[in-house]
Amino acid sequence: MNPTLSAAVTAPQAGTQDAEARILELARSLTLEQQVKLLTGADVWSTHAIPEIGLSRVVMSDGPAGVRGEDFDERHDSVSLPSSSALSATWSVETARRYGQVLGQEARRKGVHAVLGPTINLHRSPLGGRHFECMSEDPRLTATMAAGYVAGVQSMGVGATPKHYLANEAETERFTADSVVDERPLRELYLAAFEDAITEARAWLVMSSYNSINGTTASENKLLETPLSTEWGFDGVVVSDWTGVRSVEAANARQDLEMPGPVGHWGPKLLTAVNEGRVSREAILEKVTRILRLAARVGSLEGFEPAVTELPTQLDGAAVAREVAVRGAVLVRNNGILPLDAKALSRVAVVGHNADEARTQGGGSATVMPKYTVSPLEGLRKALPDDVTVTYARGAKVAEGIQPFPRASLHNPVSDVPGIRVTFLAEDGTEISGEDRLASHLIWFGIGIPDGAASIRMETVWTAETEGVHHLGVGTVGRIRFVLDGAEVFDSELEDGTEVLGAALFDPPKTVHAIETAAGQNVRIEAEYRLPEQQVIPFTAILLGEETVVADPRTEIDAAVEAARNSDITVVVVGTNAAIESEGFDRKDLHLPGYQNQLVEAVAAANPRTVVVVNSGSPVLMPWLNKVSAVLLGWFGGQEFGNAIADILLGTEEPGGRLPTTWPAALEDVPVLNTTPVDGKVVYSEGIHIGYRAWLKQEAEGGAAPALPFGYGLGYTSFELGKAHAPQVVTAGNDVMVHVPVRNTGSRTGREVVQVYLERSDSTVERPVRWLAGYAGTHLAPAGTESVEIRIPAKAFAYYDGGWQFEQGTFRLLVGRHASDDFQALEIELR
Repeated sequence: MNPTLSAAVTAPQAGTQDAEARILELARSLTLEQQVKLLTGADVWSTHAIPEIGLSRVVMSDGPAGVRGEDFDERHDSVSLPSSSALSATWSVETARRYGQVLGQEARRKGVHAVLGPTINLHRSPLGGRHFECMSEDPRLTATMAAGYVAGVQSMGVGATPKHYLANEAETERFTADSVVDERPLRELYLAAFEDAITEARAWLVMSSYNSINGTTASENKLLETPLSTEWGFDGVVVSDWTGVRSVEAANARQDLEMPGPVGHWGPKLLTAVNEGRVSREAILEKVTRILRLAARVGSLEGFEPAVTELPTQLDGAAVAREVAVRGAVLVRNNGILPLDAKALSRVAVVGHNADEARTQGGGSATVMPKYTVSPLEGLRKALPDDVTVTYARGAKVAEGIQPFPRASLHNPVSDVPGIRVTFLAEDGTEISGEDRLASHLIWFGIGIPDGAASIRMETVWTAETEGVHHLGVGTVGRIRFVLDGAEVFDSELEDGTEVLGAALFDPPKTVHAIETAAGQNVRIEAEYRLPEQQVIPFTAILLGEETVVADPRTEIDAAVEAARNSDITVVVVGTNAAIESEGFDRKDLHLPGYQNQLVEAVAAANPRTVVVVNSGSPVLMPWLNKVSAVLLGWFGGQEFGNAIADILLGTEEPGGRLPTTWPAALEDVPVLNTTPVDGKVVYSEGIHIGYRAWLKQEAEGGAAPALPFGYGLGYTSFELGKAHAPQVVTAGNDVMVHVPVRNTGSRTGREVVQVYLERSDSTVERPVRWLAGYAGTHLAPAGTESVEIRIPAKAFAYYDGGWQFEQGTFRLLVGRHASDDFQALEIELR
């Protein structure tokens, strides 16, 4: 380390005036070559170290619902939290903070300095492929929950990274699409969703998106400066989405860090541009200063005290995962059947592919490797008394393509331990190294494959659980050899027919081969994959597993009906699959895949005491909604999903969630639907009317209403909202405090969420019919009361027209439980 620059006896804390002066001094001490080098990643997940100034690398990791670390190795397991749509359904900033703290804890455990989350793009269309990874259709709910998440992460001294800035609400043509958005909706909706995470939680990073906004790609867009840096005071690092920097021009914007590295669009090209005067040295110095400031904050810069020196009390990650799954689950129908009385049950039928093979997280970069997951079937079996018989029927196939083998079914024949033997081979076939893996879905992204490896060999012995024909296969992109019990069944190329980056992770091309076995029979499986000679990004994914093949769907439904008919209660778990909800593509429709709708109808006809659990990250159509006894939306519920579902169904816990997004009854009813660019452009022609705002506008014009309104959700008890109180006259620019007395009038402890909307029917400017202005929750015992305080920020009254404008006059303040409630109304005069 440079002794001149480390001479101070006392290390200043990041963020202090002294620290800022020394960071600038350090930045100036670097040569131009060192400065430019620092602006592009050292590898896939980290920045360059400069030991001579005491700078070690800053490691980043996906998020946003778990911290994977620098690899996809299942031996390095992660806590898997429920998806962001489940988190936002809690309508609880404190829950978001706890969620964020667990992510911060996980980051520290894995040597990660910055979590790439939260994802806070809005649910503009229910067809959005990463809907599950985002929070809500409403900017106020999104902003407050995102701020809680960021505060939680950063309380652990780990940077949070709100993403994807900006107007990145779809996946179709996501690298090149141009989001065309007028200034007013850009400010009131899409920027507003990010604002609290920056201005209140003071996020240390922001990720720029792939898309363009109004003709300029995000990494070069002036929005990185205004409002982000100028109006909101953001002093952190703008990191690109991976490969999101497109040219040297991004260096003239407020884009600070290009990822991944070491090769990108900056490097030598940027050095040349600076020497030729096309990019100023001041711009480079500013970026370097921001990166050093981040390093100081997270403890990667010697001579500086990190921003956080006292950590909060450690949380139990699994307990928080279960808590969020319970509090985010939304009960949308209940004819009184729930909660179930376990003592009154003797036979329970559990039906559905997702009951046994639940989707606990979404696909893509959000993927983490949990130590375990609990399915609804497993959760109910554990929670019900021993004298209750639980029968299971798949009913309808949901999972498409090859699914990984259950870990318990695999035995490593080389090391004589559970799992798979993986061997890395040189060009001449000699062994370089080997490792014992636990899972059959193997992924390497930038790390893990040794230098000189030309191929990867995988060996395992799989034990069939049932007799019959099994369809075993391998999925990947590239040359693969596949051998079953010594017989070579495939030796050829599997080609990627998509243009989706990392398609081998989401939905790989595959080869599948039928083999008949007895129950308990062992099958030796070998595969050898030829590594490509060159890769732009070092990414390899290989999936060994079994594909579900159903010869006669009617037979599957009939078996489920028989199970339902002979049971006291039937729990049907329906849901989506990885081919429907994942990063990289948008949805084509909102239907449940396969024959699940027919399954629910048939089971409900056989047993009226049918409860449906929906295991999806975003809205699906439920044509049977009013034909079953109860419906619980469980989202992608994380590793504790099954335990949480059992807690709710059996009444140990109350479903605490409220809808963060409107659920339609039919696709054609959705007012804002399209996510497909036309001539490269996605035009946000709806302006300020998205989500429930668009639905309310449509209803006011005589159009269709949704199946389930924004903010809706039931519980196991009842509440009474008393007379709300708010000032009758307020001065523009000031926040407003609303107080609402709430009383639990039921017989169980429960949670209520008080929602406050604003309305201005006589406005001289276009307004939504009503819009969410604030909310607050309360948890009350029977007969318990509380005066709930809801803060309405000053900007809730404003509209954007070249600046924030306040229209004087009378607003109606509406107090209720969801966006289409029978509201209690107060009038407020804005002066």
